[in-house]
Amino acid sequence: MMTLDQVRRFAMSLPEATEEPHFEYTSFRVRGKIFATAPPEGEYLHIFVPEAEREMALAAEPDFLEVLYWGARAAGLRVLLPSAKPQVVYKLLSQAWSGKAPNKLLASSDV
Repeated sequence: MMTLDQVRRFAMSLPEATEEPHFEYTSFRVRGKIFATAPPEGEYLHIFVPEAEREMALAAEPDFLEVLYWGARAAGLRVLLPSAKPQVVYKLLSQAWSGKAPNKLLASSDV
């Protein structure tokens, strides 16, 4: 089981991560690029991971992950936080952060 506060603590521990409003959601960003968002009710988390990571995670954890669509395009994963395994969510957040962080920042971090 996870809460949005746990997600927030982990996301903000990533190098240069910030939390900023994104319409009615909160967003987690690295140098202005969004790697995750959360609706205000705090039950879900949206993580923007590449297709390969998304498909592997969906196959391994179908109980709390589903495809997140942006229109007709699959954009990432939707996580049901009350059912989520923290270690899986942390790994996915790290992957999403790595996909948005600039190369220079990636090279200087251990994420």
